[in-house]
Amino acid sequence: MSVVELAVDGMTCASCASRIEKKLNKIDGVTATVNFATEKARVEFGDDVTADQLVKTVEQAGYQAHLPTSEQAEAEEDPTAALRWRLLICVALTVPVVATAMVPALQFMYWQWVSLALAAPVVLWGAWPFHRAALANLRHGTATMDTLISMGTLAALGWSVYALFWGAAGTPGMTHTFELTIGRGDGSGNIYLEAAAGVTTLILAGRYFEARSKRRAGAALRAMLELGVKDVTVRRSGAEQRIPIEELKVGDEFVVRPGEKIATDGVVVEGRSAVDASLLTGESVPVEVEPGCEVVGATVNADGRLVVRANRVGADTALAQISRLVEEAQNGKAQAQRLADRIAGVFVPIVIALSVATLGFWIGTGGPVAAAFTAAVAVLIIACPCALGLATPTALMVGTGRGAQLGILIKGPEVLESTKEVDTILLDKTGTVTTGTMTLVDVITADGERPEQLLRLAGALEVASEHPIAKAITAGAQARVGEFPQATDFTNLRGLGVRGVVDGAKVTVGRRRLFSEMSEELSESVRSAESAGNTAVVVGLDDTALGVLVVADAVKTTSAEAVKELRALGLTPILLTGDNEATARTVAQQVGIDEVIAGVLPEEKVDVVKRLQAEGKIVAMVGDGVNDAAALAQADLGLAMGSGADVAIEASDLTLVRNDLRTVPDAIRLSRRTLATIKGNLFWAFAYNVAALPLAAAGLLNPMIAGAAMAFSSVFVLSNSLRLRRFTPSR
Repeated sequence: MSVVELAVDGMTCASCASRIEKKLNKIDGVTATVNFATEKARVEFGDDVTADQLVKTVEQAGYQAHLPTSEQAEAEEDPTAALRWRLLICVALTVPVVATAMVPALQFMYWQWVSLALAAPVVLWGAWPFHRAALANLRHGTATMDTLISMGTLAALGWSVYALFWGAAGTPGMTHTFELTIGRGDGSGNIYLEAAAGVTTLILAGRYFEARSKRRAGAALRAMLELGVKDVTVRRSGAEQRIPIEELKVGDEFVVRPGEKIATDGVVVEGRSAVDASLLTGESVPVEVEPGCEVVGATVNADGRLVVRANRVGADTALAQISRLVEEAQNGKAQAQRLADRIAGVFVPIVIALSVATLGFWIGTGGPVAAAFTAAVAVLIIACPCALGLATPTALMVGTGRGAQLGILIKGPEVLESTKEVDTILLDKTGTVTTGTMTLVDVITADGERPEQLLRLAGALEVASEHPIAKAITAGAQARVGEFPQATDFTNLRGLGVRGVVDGAKVTVGRRRLFSEMSEELSESVRSAESAGNTAVVVGLDDTALGVLVVADAVKTTSAEAVKELRALGLTPILLTGDNEATARTVAQQVGIDEVIAGVLPEEKVDVVKRLQAEGKIVAMVGDGVNDAAALAQADLGLAMGSGADVAIEASDLTLVRNDLRTVPDAIRLSRRTLATIKGNLFWAFAYNVAALPLAAAGLLNPMIAGAAMAFSSVFVLSNSLRLRRFTPSR
């Protein structure tokens, strides 16, 4: 089987993606998933199918498809640029049209003809994306918001042209008086150019904001690729040389200095060091490596110099596999159907039927044909609700603006639907529930020893070490005792600890096995710390232990409160981590979580999410590392801590800037409130216009009533959205 990723243009809603997917899957030997958010189709096909055949199938469905260009060109192209220019031009043309129609004092001698010259490009060119989508929908016998917009704006423009050229509206000095009186006429003196241009521009604005948020959907994969190194130092013929990462081959030996990222997956052949793999594996404690140990690309060499033999390069590395998992999860993720499209699917056929019935009724009762057409067209015009263009973007802009003030970034409208249904929330441990950095949490001394003296001796030695545990001890000691004495004869015992002379005494800091003499109380302290998943560092003089320093990835002070709030929202919290069972259980007990899933690899995190979804759960996932990215993309709702990896942030739906777990329940409550506001806006956007439909069918609609219905619905939608500014955190 071959795999190709097609770029698809012309999709306007999730039903478009579903339609293309069905068309492609009808071809023998083809399995396709189409992602509306990323505008990509991932297709697996056999030898008897060609990529060109796939492209033609998409085009036959009424859309455009093309094979992927180079990654660089794709990354540089801004898909919102063309839409932005279309919107700006339409705004410039629409403002004078609306102003002159609604303010009689601005209506000069031939204002109606100038309005036609300004409005026609807006309705024909500016609204072309809607007309094109409406034609595609017509071919498939379906109706969406695009059908309603196209139908209403073209009806308003068409009738205005008729009234200007063949009716009384083109008379020099004609005015729209501002009155809301109801009276029947043939409509030949009425023009609706402001309705046509205003609706087009407002809905274009909504589409632009939606497209801008959608553009970020593909950034997760680019962020993932940027994690890898760009070049590497290899040993060839006894000499070191720097080469691009693309030239590295399986079997090459490469050098990794302290602080550098490991270039690719391999086996250590020389050196000892601690490797910080928390970004990829979720392990909070650095992993000690020596010759024969396997290491993973993109992890950080924290301590000594290593020589590694590459055993996987390019697409076979763990990083590349995680990248593929993210991509597959994004492609397979069900996109929320736009609410307006669902309503339009029922509303449009009803409006068309009502328009035809109105025409038939007036002609059948012997009324003038001109009056019958006026009433029928008026039904189409009033059915195109101006406020619909504001319903989603205004609520989203106010909701996201308030969220930003609270440290919550909402990616787009498609995110919000999941928040209402979520019932299970997976919490990553490292960096999410815990701080993600090693911290000195306890000092235990032998009888007669003082904690300050123990920290003074340990700090004097560890300050010279780059090891993450050493840094934690140094930071903790500095906070309690301040300055350290100068250490001499410093020796780094790779993987075991450090030795040196402090104030004339030989001091050792490190693992239990470095000491021949240790009291039973200290030995029990070491066992207790390690059974809880913490790291125990022994401090002593010569071979005699004086005390134990306990280092751990400390739980955030706000995590327990956050878990309590999540339960109050009806969510079941589960701790999900790549760390060991003992550490995970200890952390879960501290914050009030009952269920723990520990020791899972990145691909297994995705499997956990899929398993819960298969059980009927609506799953949210909170994480911050590369190892969480695929699970964040797979989850119904992904929340990334802002202090985490770029790829995790990009793969998520919500980003929590403040790195405080209490923002998770706040984010869910704000998202639910924003969604409720959007639904309310959509209801009233239709309701005002539906209320005016009987007037239109009765032939009693004049331009001022149409304008008033648009204005009132828009004002209501704006004021309803602005209520989101009053959202406050639960604290």
